Amino acid sequence: MLAPMFEWVLIKKVIEEVGYTDDAVRAKIKKGVWREGIHFRRAPDGRLFFSMMAIKRWIEGKV
Repeated sequence: MLAPMFEWVLIKKVIEEVGYTDDAVRAKIKKGVWREGIHFRRAPDGRLFFSMMAIKRWIEGKV
């Protein structure tokens, strides 16, 4: 995984960098695997932004 240019990125960047599909990312949110405020947040317009650093820690088992 490359070092992110920005801390919070859109789902497209997560898909590119991590390799999960859009459905897989959304399933992690729905099942509570990735938690709001840690792994993702909602912008005022409702769009989802993801913390690449938090996702990297999750991948490494450091949640």
